[in-house]
Amino acid sequence: MTNTQDIPEKSPIPTRLLIIGTVGAGKTHLSMQLSGLLRVPHVEFDAYRHGPNWTETPDDEFRIQLADALQGNSWVADGNYSVARDVVWPRGQTLVWLDYPIAVVMWRLLRRTLLRSLQRQELWNGNRETLLRHFFSRQSLFLWALQSHWLRRKTIPLALAQPEYSHLELVHLRSPEETERWLESVAKSINGSAHAA
Repeated sequence: MTNTQDIPEKSPIPTRLLIIGTVGAGKTHLSMQLSGLLRVPHVEFDAYRHGPNWTETPDDEFRIQLADALQGNSWVADGNYSVARDVVWPRGQTLVWLDYPIAVVMWRLLRRTLLRSLQRQELWNGNRETLLRHFFSRQSLFLWALQSHWLRRKTIPLALAQPEYSHLELVHLRSPEETERWLESVAKSINGSAHAA
C-alpha cells in the first residue's frame, strides 16, 4: 500500500522526486526550489515534449528521452504525462501531488500566462506563449486545466493503488500553504543532516 503523508512532522530527505498536478498549479516552480535545496538536477518534462514551434515529440521518443534523463540517483522532475508514467514512476521515490482547488489553479495559471505572454518569455526550444493561443484556441491551457483537474483526482489514486507503484511515498498537498510548510520541513531536514555530518 502506498505510504501517504500530508504534512510530515519530520520529512526524510528525498532524492528522486516526481511533482505532479493540474497545469498551472506550480509544479515547475516547486521543482526548481527543491532542486536548489537538494542540489540535484531538475528535469522538466515539458522541455522534452515540446519541440520547436510547439511540435509534439512522438510518444516513443518522448519515453526514451525521459528514461535517459532520469537515469541518475538523485533528481527532481515535474510533469504528468500518463503516456510515460510506466517509465517515470518506477524510477521515483517520492510523488508530490499538488492537488489544489481549481480556483487557486486557474488564478495561478492566469497570472503565469499573462506574465509569460507580456514579457515574451522563452520557454523550451524557442517556444513562447501567447494570449491568442491560450484564450482563443483549442490549445488553451485553461480548457485543459478544466478538463483534466477532476479527472486527475480520480485517476491518480487508482494508479497509486497498482502494485508496481507501491514503493512511492505520496506527499499529497492540498494548498499552497501546505506546500510551503512541507518545503520548510524538507529544508530543515537538509540543514539538520548538514549539521550532523
